[in-house]
Amino acid sequence: MKSVTVSIDVPQTPEQVYGFLDVMAHHERFTDHYLTGWRFSGPARGVGSCATVTAALGGMKTDVTIKVVEADAPRRIVERNVSAAGRRLAHGTYAIEPLRTGGTHISFTYTWVRAPLADRLLAPVVRTTMRHANRTVMRRLATELARHASAADS
Repeated sequence: MKSVTVSIDVPQTPEQVYGFLDVMAHHERFTDHYLTGWRFSGPARGVGSCATVTAALGGMKTDVTIKVVEADAPRRIVERNVSAAGRRLAHGTYAIEPLRTGGTHISFTYTWVRAPLADRLLAPVVRTTMRHANRTVMRRLATELARHASAADS
């Protein structure tokens, strides 16, 4: 299946964005519209930080294990996602790039490594659903970054 990429520009620096995204518990704040029941394990941040969540998309619910497998501060974080009893394997990659005018361009790419037959048969619908959910994630991430930066300044 083709990957899905969404992006947003925010006023925070790449270091601020990376510092926020590096903490797995922060992800609940901007993804809880479709990822619920967050349970954390491993370190709080960096490679090895892990969460198990329940994903509810397209009328389906499934448990997903999200584990950070690569971290390159302040440029990139790669998560490994396993769901559908191991039949679905994907990577979620946050790319963090400075903007010439200040601020940061954040992109998130969801790449399927292995997908159940139903996902493959319904690939256009699955990709559209993921793109829509992750566009919402990016808007909510921008809001949470602003709140986090504001709280850090006070």
